[in-house]
Amino acid sequence: MERPSSFAGSLRRHPVLSVLGGIVLLLLVVAALFDWNWVRPPIERYISQKTQREFHMDDLHVRLGLAPTIRMRGVYFGNADWSKEGKPMAKAEQLEFSISLRDLPEKFLIPRVALTRPELVFERLPDNRKNWILAEPSETRPSKLRISTLSVDQGQLRYIDHGEPFELDVAASTFDPAKQEKAKDADSPPANERYSTRYEFKGLYHGAAFKGTALTGEVLSFQESGVPFPIQGDLQAGTTRVRVEGTIADAANISGIDTQLRIEGKTLANIYPFLLLPLPASPPYRLEGHLVLKGNRYSIDDLRGRIGSTDVYGKGAYIDKKPRPLLQGELHSKNLDLADLGPLIGIETKETGGKPQLTQAQTRDRPTAKSRQKRVDPDHLLPSGSFDGSRLQKIDAEVDLRATRLKVPKGLPLEDLKASLRLHDAVMVLNPVDFGFAGGTIAGKARLDARAPIIKSDVQIDLQGIQLGNFVPKDSVIAKGTGRAGASLHLTGTGNSIADAAAKANGRISTTVVNGQVSNLLDAASGLNIGKVLALLAGGDKDIVIHCGGAVFDVKDGRGQSTLFVVDTEQTQVVGDGWFNLADERFDLTVAPKPKEASLLSLRTPVRVYGSFSDPNFELKKGPLLARGAAVAALATAAPLAALIPLIETGPGQETDCGKVRQQTQRAAKQATLPAKRQGAAKPDAESPKR
Repeated sequence: MERPSSFAGSLRRHPVLSVLGGIVLLLLVVAALFDWNWVRPPIERYISQKTQREFHMDDLHVRLGLAPTIRMRGVYFGNADWSKEGKPMAKAEQLEFSISLRDLPEKFLIPRVALTRPELVFERLPDNRKNWILAEPSETRPSKLRISTLSVDQGQLRYIDHGEPFELDVAASTFDPAKQEKAKDADSPPANERYSTRYEFKGLYHGAAFKGTALTGEVLSFQESGVPFPIQGDLQAGTTRVRVEGTIADAANISGIDTQLRIEGKTLANIYPFLLLPLPASPPYRLEGHLVLKGNRYSIDDLRGRIGSTDVYGKGAYIDKKPRPLLQGELHSKNLDLADLGPLIGIETKETGGKPQLTQAQTRDRPTAKSRQKRVDPDHLLPSGSFDGSRLQKIDAEVDLRATRLKVPKGLPLEDLKASLRLHDAVMVLNPVDFGFAGGTIAGKARLDARAPIIKSDVQIDLQGIQLGNFVPKDSVIAKGTGRAGASLHLTGTGNSIADAAAKANGRISTTVVNGQVSNLLDAASGLNIGKVLALLAGGDKDIVIHCGGAVFDVKDGRGQSTLFVVDTEQTQVVGDGWFNLADERFDLTVAPKPKEASLLSLRTPVRVYGSFSDPNFELKKGPLLARGAAVAALATAAPLAALIPLIETGPGQETDCGKVRQQTQRAAKQATLPAKRQGAAKPDAESPKR
């Protein structure tokens, strides 16, 4: 057999290989000599016809391969006809990008985009039309376009979301880190090896303005890459300032965050327009921690800082899920100042100069806030700041708070705090809200239903094991009382502030005292026993036994009426009667002390305590007092010593049936804990204790 003598001979014997070889050679020649600008006009016409927008470029070059690279110069792409900006969607001195052929047709993946001096305008309508979708103008389906990485050299971007609403303007500029290190300009980015691009931005989100700067590397991961890029940013929105430093993955749709975060401002409520978190009004705050995003969970595991004068540490998480995001928190404080919690419910503090704090419903509208402050009566104690129930409809929450020590107003023996908040489907449950108080506890729970425009509230408070001695100053000349007291409160109401809900409240309040002692001096003074007071001041005070005590008030439409009011001591029986009104914050109680023993120089007479919650007054009942005074004057004209006869107390006070007192207060406390729907109209007890 004859062997081929050469490659040319082989081709002659195999004509197919000859043809293929020729085609390859021709393609190589064509590729080397081909000018891609020859196909530029038909490409421009096709894109313009397909999108119904003007499109043209000054130069086109393509580098072939498995991921072809396309470079365009002098790019112009018109905007959608519904655009309100009056500018082209895109202009760029140069656009260079590559296309992943292996991902077609499932998606149009662009591994890399590089822009030189771009001017971009992106818009989105409420019906989800987007001007950057390269399809028919009426197309609303999700785009198949995916961009993995992006680099920008001296660019401008404007983004408008007419549905959110959201506006953003970004100016990008690149710099040489090596040269930057030698720069002396204080406003220049710091020397570094990580950052080479600077972004300045400003915008509006839900009507709230913001601005800031960010430093990044030369290339940003943009969409669905999961590749982190370095970032150092500073954002300012009104009085709120946020700083971050770390890494972020995918700028267009963030898929990962690992940064140190610091946030500070005048009130936490101002965060709402940006994060849609219904945080309460608060004093100035500063918080920092390590922020991490994995999947749909943003977490801070080492949160620390201060809110007002209160230290805070713990951890938190924000989970982006449907139908509502979930906010979780586990917070602790070694020293919690109750004044810092006051704005949470609209209480005035010294930091506000005596003016009511701005509340959740007032953080967006300053004129409304000022008008509201003028209408609030500064003499009222019940907080009148309103809650915006719609904010509670936008998020769920699970937050626990523990405070080791409380800073409280002088004379209020609060010791520590444990609270738990659960918010689900616009219903907030606070259970428990427990305070250490005067050696005992205040155990509270509350339910706020914000599913309707007017919030429904249901509040229960139980005072257990309160030590009476903690209410008497240690250096007082009055003997320190002992014993324990308890109380139970259950009120339901409707209103978007504590004051409004209290004004419409229904329920019951009861108190009881057991196994106690009280100052003999106080007991004598309550009966205006002048002789005994003088003797005690000269010889010293001492304790006397409290047999029992109790009070019950039935509350309807904000007005409480006493159905039981009695305190029985070893020497005196005190009975009372009265009412209070939560709507106008006024009360009127009459207390009648009845000494059980005969005594000299007694001016026993009922005492009336009345007025407003913030400015109480008292007076002696004039009838009995005038009668005794007239008797003293008449007898003094006959014989000076006879004038003492009307001041001798014959001791008409009787022993109280403490068993019945306990039964009534216990029954009232039990009824106070029943669900509101099972409670009927408040009715006085059929029997009252023997007086």
